[in-house]
Amino acid sequence: MTSDIRASLTAFTGEGQPTLIEERDGVPFYINAFWTARQRQAHALHEVSYRACFKPQLPAFFIERLTAPGQTVYDPFMGRGTTPIQAALMGRRAIGNDINPLSVLLTRPRLAPPCLAEVETRLAQIDWADVAGGDEPLLVFYHPQTLAQIQALRAHVSQRETAGALDSVDDWIRMVALNRLTGHSPGFFSVYSMPPNQAVSLASQQRINARRGQTPPRRDVPALIARKSEALLKDGRPPVAIESRLLSGPADHSPAIAEASVDLVVTSPPFLDVVDYAGDNWLRNWFAGLDPLDAPITRRADPQAWGDFVHGVFRELGRIVRPGGHVAFEVGEVRGGQVALETVVLQALAGLPFEPLAVVINAQSFTKTANCWGVGNNAKGTNSNRIVLARRV
Repeated sequence: MTSDIRASLTAFTGEGQPTLIEERDGVPFYINAFWTARQRQAHALHEVSYRACFKPQLPAFFIERLTAPGQTVYDPFMGRGTTPIQAALMGRRAIGNDINPLSVLLTRPRLAPPCLAEVETRLAQIDWADVAGGDEPLLVFYHPQTLAQIQALRAHVSQRETAGALDSVDDWIRMVALNRLTGHSPGFFSVYSMPPNQAVSLASQQRINARRGQTPPRRDVPALIARKSEALLKDGRPPVAIESRLLSGPADHSPAIAEASVDLVVTSPPFLDVVDYAGDNWLRNWFAGLDPLDAPITRRADPQAWGDFVHGVFRELGRIVRPGGHVAFEVGEVRGGQVALETVVLQALAGLPFEPLAVVINAQSFTKTANCWGVGNNAKGTNSNRIVLARRV
């Protein structure tokens, strides 16, 4: 398999370009456009926003080459669920984990989605006049009537969950609402704000409103949920016969996963302290009734401390990945390219039952989110996916 994957990478001609190969400390580096940088080129179910998520084409690339249908794919840092959902779409058993319980709420409904008619029926049954009140500061984002509908939906989901009556349709509606809370188009519940994967603070939104001379317009919450549901379901649903499991816990301790039971891991950990996941998701956590302090997400500014954390993760992966299985561990460029996280990952493999096979670098263009921050291509930030590919020995 080692020679097969290296031959595949060497022969790959992404977008007509030959693969550039160099070697560092005995590890080959393959640089190419291995998958597209264009938006919305994957299954529609992936169109859920989350900060610092990779494109579905990344796990698809490795799932296709390193597994067969029915085998097991795992992501210990699943975020919005890109890897488990792509694995399910490709007929693999999917396991996902994230220390942030919000990830399960974002992923679970899309692994077994209801049909659109069920969603529309449930939306018609909800009492949208059931207003809890008490969240007036959020009027910086929402028209009063819109906020009332959001509060009514939040109360509906909470009551159903408390009563043990929450079903897959409620789960789906909550997931869609979590992804419509704020954004920069009329498809979101809010007035113009930053992209939906990073809710700004109340004070920041006040400044945006003042700068743009805007006030929150009336939005129809159930209509927007129905519209987004239709968009997510337009390409169909994953195969329902394929097993999937979602967990919420630390990536370096996963006792619920059996030894040598995973064929492939495709994942991406937090990059040092680059992203404040709790801060970016504060509004989503409010809607879901979650306290981010209950599940602190790793933020290590020091590369050595981060490397120690990665070593602990790979130690656990050494337990659950079968001999001959693989790990594709994605990191990005940070601090203007001054810190080579792929090198830190390679060093973190020392003393563990993994053989580094290659570093796969996918050259890419920035997405809309980066451009919203005023970041140009090849200027700063994450210009490429950088995947350390290792084999369990």
